[in-house]
Parts: sequence; C-alpha cells; structure tokens
Amino acid sequence: MGIKGTPTEAISGMLERCERLVRERVRPKYVYLETSVEFSENGVVLGAMSEPLTGEDIKRHLSGCDRAVMLAATLSQEADKLIRQAAVTDMAESLAIDCLCSAAVEQVCNRAEEEIFQKHETKYRTWRFSPGYGDLPISLQKSFLIALNAQRRIGLTVTESSLLIPSKSVTAIIGISDKPIEKSKRGCAVCNMRESCAFRASGIKCR
Repeated sequence: MGIKGTPTEAISGMLERCERLVRERVRPKYVYLETSVEFSENGVVLGAMSEPLTGEDIKRHLSGCDRAVMLAATLSQEADKLIRQAAVTDMAESLAIDCLCSAAVEQVCNRAEEEIFQKHETKYRTWRFSPGYGDLPISLQKSFLIALNAQRRIGLTVTESSLLIPSKSVTAIIGISDKPIEKSKRGCAVCNMRESCAFRASGIKCR
C-alpha cells in the first residue's frame, strides 16, 4: 500500500476488516499441465504450446530442464468485484483489498506449487517465471491459457492487450529436471520495471 513505518491503528483495523472480507468472498482455483521442453533457434518450445517462448531470460531460466509445469491460478471474479464495490464508497478500502488480493494470489501459487510437487516428485525445479517477466513477451498469455484450457477449467481469460481476466490471476512456468540445474537470476536483475520501481527507489524489494 506504500505505507512507510508501522501502520496506524485505523489502518490496521481496516486491513483486518478487508482481509476477513477477502477470505470470505474469493474462490481460489488453479490448473496445471506438465509438458516437454526443447530448445530451438526460434526459442524454447513447450510441447503443449502452439508458439515458442522467446527471449534470452526464459532460455536461461529453463536451461538444463527437459520438462516444465505450466501453471495458472486465479482468485475468481469475486476479487475484482470486491475491489470495484469498495471503490464506490471508500478508495482506501479498495486499495487495501487490491493489495490483499495481490498477496493472496501469490499465496495461492505457493500452495499450488506445493500440492503439484507432492503429487509429482521431481529432484530439481526452478522458481516460477511468468509471461511479461524479463524479456518473455506478455503476448504469450493467450497461447498459454489455450494450452491449459484455462477458460473452461477455472474461468480465466485474456484481453486483446494480454491482460488476465479476472485481474487477480497469475500464469507461470516452472522448469523441472532429474539433474542439478543452475539457479537463474530473479528479482530486480531481470525485472522490466526496475528503472521505475517505487520499491527499489526506497531501498526495498517487492519479494
């Protein structure tokens, strides 16, 4: 929320109210698919996708992996409704709900990843890498969702400008291998928002 220091009692109370509301209303869902990984001159080719993943960052991220898990998660349309409804009467509460939902969808991804790899044991895996991160084009969202049949399975769609609907949703790729893999860079080093990031400007990180 951009608050510096310890939140006031009023803000803490508002966050508690909003968190209860988010927990009551959102309906988290996720879907995943394991697919093959091959490297070509045109980019990284996932067996489940119709177009290659382009960019140097995803090549480095999946280096040494012969398989990957494609993941899509959402908090459902209820999250978007909550944010819009709060904005009508209280913009501060709308901001709080927005921030809480952003944190919540990352928690859903963490839980999904735990569940996936409890079912499908693998020796080594990378961290989650999403379209739009680094130089991986966000325009790949459409092909990504088609591969997962995400619209039918969890109600997740994408706009012409590659924005996910519902907005509190995440798509990601996790590389997997039976052999040790080199950990790729993450965070500010490969973030395409690093030059304009408010977190970085204030000396902290978003994750």
